[in-house]
Amino acid sequence: MATRRGGTADATGTPDIPALIESWELHLRAERKADQTVKSYTFGVRLFLAWCERTGTAPVLDRCTVNGWIAHLLAEGAEAATARARQLSVRRFSGWLADEDEIARDELLGLRSPKLDTKITERLTDDQCAALIKACAGREFRDRRDEAIVRLMLETAARAGEVVAMTVPDLDLSAGKAIIRRGKGGRGRPVPFGSQTARSIDRYLRLRRTHRLADTPPLWLGDRGKNLRYDGLYRALRYRADLAGIEGFHPHLTRHTAAQRWLSAQGSEGGLMAVAGWTRRDMIDRYTRATAAERAAAEARRLNLGDFG
Repeated sequence: MATRRGGTADATGTPDIPALIESWELHLRAERKADQTVKSYTFGVRLFLAWCERTGTAPVLDRCTVNGWIAHLLAEGAEAATARARQLSVRRFSGWLADEDEIARDELLGLRSPKLDTKITERLTDDQCAALIKACAGREFRDRRDEAIVRLMLETAARAGEVVAMTVPDLDLSAGKAIIRRGKGGRGRPVPFGSQTARSIDRYLRLRRTHRLADTPPLWLGDRGKNLRYDGLYRALRYRADLAGIEGFHPHLTRHTAAQRWLSAQGSEGGLMAVAGWTRRDMIDRYTRATAAERAAAEARRLNLGDFG
């Protein structure tokens, strides 16, 4: 795999991958990739390098080497989705190297991804949703904040990262909507919510006025005088889920729940895609597979096709 420039390659023509990761990261940020995407991509390449060093394998970005790494990950028990993400990181890096003339050609172009298992992600039941909201009951600052966040996420299918990035001007309580300024892929969108969520957010905002950061743009503030970031949101929701007796909770579960509840209430697929920020129809199947049979049974009862008089 010879380079065209040679400035970042050794005597054999192999590119100095560690030295180029930082340049790639600059490129990704210039493309306005989400922080989590940048971290995931660069982390994947560094994992590849660590495996090469540990096994005495030359860090060459060709199919044989990368396939060997992925096979090792799967053999060690990594889920197919994880292996797929790691492979994608290296493929994206290889493509960038070719585009930047650091290598003569992208040897990983067209490399197939590991086949994903068909997984069913369960939703929170309505009782669990109610219990999660009840677990936020209280008049303290973080009680009001956590209830507002839980209601917003369960109703709008907003991602955790999108929620923590919201600012006060993004809200319009009278219209019952918020603006996601930059969702996944850099796409913004409005998300509507009902009166109960609006009331909950209003209660939080009234307490927010007493916070020492009340005049700053971020919508969600910590109860220790700081902004609420993703880690803080994760811990807060896990704490509420523990109080509610919900095992295996993670914030993304609220997105699955919101999507499945939307369709179960006979909401349109097009409407769900707009609210959730999806551009591909297959994402609906991926998020709502767990309740497909349940919805089909309800539809069959409604159609009553066995009634011949």
